[in-house]
Amino acid sequence: MADIVQQRIEDRIPALEQLERDGLFTNKEVKSTALEYKLHRTDFITYIQYEINVLELIKKRRARIGYHFKREEIEYPIIHRIHHVFRRATKNDVQLWLSQVAFNKEWVTKSQLSKILSSMLAIHPDKLVTLWIMAAKCEMEDRNSSESTRHLFLRALRFHPEKKKVFQEYFRMELMHAEKLRKQQQELEQAKIDVGEYTFSPEILSGKLAELLYRDAAQKIKGAEFILSLIQIAAIFDFTKELQDTILQDLQCRYVDDCMMWDFMAKSELDAAGAPELQSATFYHLKKQLQVLLSSGDTVSATQIAITATQCFSQSLEMWIFSLQTLVHLESTEAGHLFQEALKHVNPKESLPLWQLQADWSMTSQIPEDTETLFQKGLLSPVPAVSSTMKEKYLEWSYKTGGYKRARKTFTGTHQIKLPFTKTFFMKMIEIEKEQETPKMSNLRDYYERALREFGSSVEDLWMECIKEELGRHGNPENCGKLHWRAVQMLEGESVERFTTKYALLQTGHM
Repeated sequence: MADIVQQRIEDRIPALEQLERDGLFTNKEVKSTALEYKLHRTDFITYIQYEINVLELIKKRRARIGYHFKREEIEYPIIHRIHHVFRRATKNDVQLWLSQVAFNKEWVTKSQLSKILSSMLAIHPDKLVTLWIMAAKCEMEDRNSSESTRHLFLRALRFHPEKKKVFQEYFRMELMHAEKLRKQQQELEQAKIDVGEYTFSPEILSGKLAELLYRDAAQKIKGAEFILSLIQIAAIFDFTKELQDTILQDLQCRYVDDCMMWDFMAKSELDAAGAPELQSATFYHLKKQLQVLLSSGDTVSATQIAITATQCFSQSLEMWIFSLQTLVHLESTEAGHLFQEALKHVNPKESLPLWQLQADWSMTSQIPEDTETLFQKGLLSPVPAVSSTMKEKYLEWSYKTGGYKRARKTFTGTHQIKLPFTKTFFMKMIEIEKEQETPKMSNLRDYYERALREFGSSVEDLWMECIKEELGRHGNPENCGKLHWRAVQMLEGESVERFTTKYALLQTGHM
């Protein structure tokens, strides 16, 4: 092993000398480079990152001094060494495979990237669905090969026959291919170019391959939600009206008892007809009359109509919102009383817009004590959406009115109460800490830990933000490994796959 390592060091000597001769590196940097290589020779990941850093440094130095020659003598040997290390290290490590893919997208040819993805899938065909989709997208977008893309999706379905994501992306690919051919045909016709005996298949142009795929998928994956996802994909393309109608007819026949189907149908009909959500003539008469009064400046009559409207439609959230917005705009003294009346009549599960409107009004129109009372009441709401939203607004208001100390006190106090939390609540406190002149890393870690206890099993971005924080100016990069291990252990389902991909991109400097 020592002989091999020494040989690798000697192989680097010509490239290092070339860097010094061309003025890209100093003699001191060249010696430091050789020393650092020896220090990290047993660590694949560190060595790969080290070599990538060298490439990035060369790139910056070239741009700075305007030197763009001898890439074969300088960059290519480094890229070759990185490939060699990847080949030795990546066979059983999916994360390193993803790192190699990210590296190749930046530094290597598209054909080489395709070979790497093929090798990865040959070793790990049954690991992650995202690997197959990544390879297929590479073939479609980078190599412009629909046949290779189709072949990859078919292979993916052999290993993952019931994965929705594979069917969805395969379905999208077939429609993208059809759209591309339609554009090519149109351009040829406009240019009046004779293509001889070549003809565009009407079946492919109309999306028949996508329809066949849909029928196969519908047999294997049950549920209206999946079928609706395919309709939404098809709706992106302007030539799929017939395909959408076919899928929609099947949806109505197969899932007549599914509420998601009926919800989709109702929304589609409303959108198509341009119909309003409410059909009462009286409702719209009052609303129209109110708009006319506001335009004419008759604030007294407008106030009276707004109050009357809430009495006529005491169960209508839309009317309460419209009337209260009017009273707030007019700075009416009746607003506070009507907010309380609205919360008594409207279904609590639908009351979130009322709470939000009342909070915004109170923060600008009431004394701080009344606003504090409102927030305390909102925190105790039995409706999770209300209590969590009010918690966010309470924290934001505390910071604006009382500064950092009050915000931290509010955060600590509300966190001690067992209520629903949102990621936004924690991120607001993190942003507040960062806005301070000297933010404390210990506080940031505490806020992240609290957030991870609530959302660490499902929100991969939260782990990524925490890792980035440790890589920042005030953090400790040595904590990243522990955070990565904890994230892989705690995350569930597809969140693990997404986190692994993002972490690999971060390691290679592409995120």
